[in-house]
Amino acid sequence: MRVLALNGLLGYGYGADSLSRAFRPGPPDALGVDAGSTDPGPSYLGSGKSFTNRQAVKRDLAGALPLARAHGVPFLIGTAGGAGGNVHVDWLRGIIEEVARERGLRFRMAVIRTEPDRAYLKAKLRAGKIRPLGPQLEATERSIDESVRIVSQIGIDPFIRALDEGAEVILAGRACDTALYAAPAIRAGFDPGLAFHMAKIMECGCLCAEPQSAADVLSAVIDPDGFTLEPANPARRCTVEKVAAHTLYEQADPCRIVEPDGVADVSGAVYTQVSDRAVRVSGSRFLPAAVKTLKIEGVRQAGFRAISIAGVKDPATIRVLDRLFEDTREHVRDNLPAGTRPESYRLRLRRYGADLPADGAPPPAGDWGLILDTVADSQELADTVCALARSRLLHADYPGRKTTAGNLAFPYSPSDIALGPVYTFSLYHVIEVDDLSETASFEWVEAGGPA
Repeated sequence: MRVLALNGLLGYGYGADSLSRAFRPGPPDALGVDAGSTDPGPSYLGSGKSFTNRQAVKRDLAGALPLARAHGVPFLIGTAGGAGGNVHVDWLRGIIEEVARERGLRFRMAVIRTEPDRAYLKAKLRAGKIRPLGPQLEATERSIDESVRIVSQIGIDPFIRALDEGAEVILAGRACDTALYAAPAIRAGFDPGLAFHMAKIMECGCLCAEPQSAADVLSAVIDPDGFTLEPANPARRCTVEKVAAHTLYEQADPCRIVEPDGVADVSGAVYTQVSDRAVRVSGSRFLPAAVKTLKIEGVRQAGFRAISIAGVKDPATIRVLDRLFEDTREHVRDNLPAGTRPESYRLRLRRYGADLPADGAPPPAGDWGLILDTVADSQELADTVCALARSRLLHADYPGRKTTAGNLAFPYSPSDIALGPVYTFSLYHVIEVDDLSETASFEWVEAGGPA
């Protein structure tokens, strides 16, 4: 069985020649692409926006979707719109249907939404079936209610159901990256340990190759005893080092790939260079979970942000920067409107450069980048704090100062940038489930029409 990863993330791009070359030996059995991640943080889940560009996403789909349909290859897409909420699913669904109309395609699409019902989550909480993935967050009924949006990260089961019911395209909300590639293989009867290990390496496209790139097509062939990975682009090659390294990617335990269904134990995996461009992997095994779980992610609004970006080059200013910023904090506190509560805003200075030099050390060379970062209860207050801090740090005096025209250089005008709502994770937990599809809802769509 042969499975293709279009690239590391929908909207990142891929070589058109790579994709057509991947279809030349004959059509693959499945084509997949991940469309999102928590890597960019909680903002996109909260705002309902995608961190990938619409035109870039449409470009990727416009090349892959017609080719998949022409050859009858199922096309699996997970974590729609960057974060996988219902609004993100709707956004990506609109692009898919637009491409279908423009290219005269017709196909049966399974739309899988993965936002769990709040009453369902509260029942799980009261039953003691929600536990944190880290100590920093506690799940409470209040944290559930305060969440702007909550998603569950589905595994292979909803994808397999959709394939069983004749889906030609599957568009899913938040999903495990591995599910896109493991589901077709496990459905076809291949060993889950091998399938999940293969999927883990495939999820980022050609990051397991050299030169590595998330913007290219990767081909995998799985058989009863192992799987073989090879880039579609002849300019790239898989190596044992790169493939083995990507097994460790984003893993807390280098020997265990944890999935909703269980664990792929890769401690006995063997990596073999079978050609100049291909690596074969064998020896992975699957350990079924005693208790099946799904990850949930929720975000709440934490305030509003304003920033000011600046540079500083003068060694004397850099030496006293910490003292100047403490002076700036006091100036802001003393000059805010009367009645402003100290807890209603947070002001930080982010520095990019070397450490502050010790007394008597040579002056640092080069430029430092600075970000004045303000988060407050309202955008107006965030803007006010940012403006006060920026002006004070710009003109703050100190003994021996020579930069009387200003301590900072601003690369942009306006110097202050209002970034709007700020979100933080309110839920980052796993829930115990009886059925790994119980948070998924299905909608069947007859997509497309005349060009």
